[in-house]
Amino acid sequence: MTAPAASDPKPLHLGKPFRAALVQMRTAKSVSTNIEAASALIRQAVAEGASYVQTPEMTGTMEENREALFKVLHEEETDPALAHFRLLAKELGIHLHIGSLAVKASEHRAANRAFLIGPDGNIRARYDKIHMFDVDLPNGDVYRESAAYRPGERAVLADLPEIRLGFSICYDLRFPALFRALAEAGAGMIAVPAAFTQSTGEAHWHILLRARAIETGCYVLAAAQGGTHENGRKTFGHSLIIDPWGTVIAEAGTEPCVIHAEIDPAKVAAVRARIPSLENGRRFELVTPAETAYLHLAASEGDAA
Repeated sequence: MTAPAASDPKPLHLGKPFRAALVQMRTAKSVSTNIEAASALIRQAVAEGASYVQTPEMTGTMEENREALFKVLHEEETDPALAHFRLLAKELGIHLHIGSLAVKASEHRAANRAFLIGPDGNIRARYDKIHMFDVDLPNGDVYRESAAYRPGERAVLADLPEIRLGFSICYDLRFPALFRALAEAGAGMIAVPAAFTQSTGEAHWHILLRARAIETGCYVLAAAQGGTHENGRKTFGHSLIIDPWGTVIAEAGTEPCVIHAEIDPAKVAAVRARIPSLENGRRFELVTPAETAYLHLAASEGDAA
């Protein structure tokens, strides 16, 4: 099996430094309650100087019961939370990144979808979470995201005025090939809005986020859910902003709050010049005793399926 050909990374889209903020939440089941809570924190972030604000995964509802979830689901065009946040972004004149909302994708499936809303209130980009969280944890917790959600199939980037933004959501964090692809496509900042569980967060949250920043030479911004939710789920919190060298420059605790930091796009170029691992990547052939179907490589044209 042959890996995709290495290519020169796309030129960086770099502008002036700007202030970014992360909204940490403890999302409940009620959509209206969550809209109100998120809006208050978003307004706080803008009052503190942020021009880019990110909210966590599942900003709209933390409803995990499939039947109850589908009773409150809307298609994107009629989703009340999305409509509200579009108006709010326009009112505040910011780029508002809603980490994800559960939206109806088909009769039997939802999408775990992120939205980047521009200062004019228009949707600049949308991203459906690619990797589904289907796990059995050692503490007995069982998660089957694919029972209700349809996985996405496309990696997404969007240009902010100052920097190119790459999208991911929560469990995507464990798949470094996605982050490498985003960085090679010119991302200088990658978003990881999340609802990490308490146990996995304690073990891996900081390590994985810092690793993704170091591997890609990107700023990594991860707005998180934190605390014990109405449905009993415990999330780790600790929203993080990490610079391209892997240094944590802002961190939350477990309570709902806002954290912020200055993002200096020039630092992305400086770090990549210091350690040019993106440029040094090479095509390679993998030799194995037997073919396996679980390598995280997209087959290129002409390659065996």
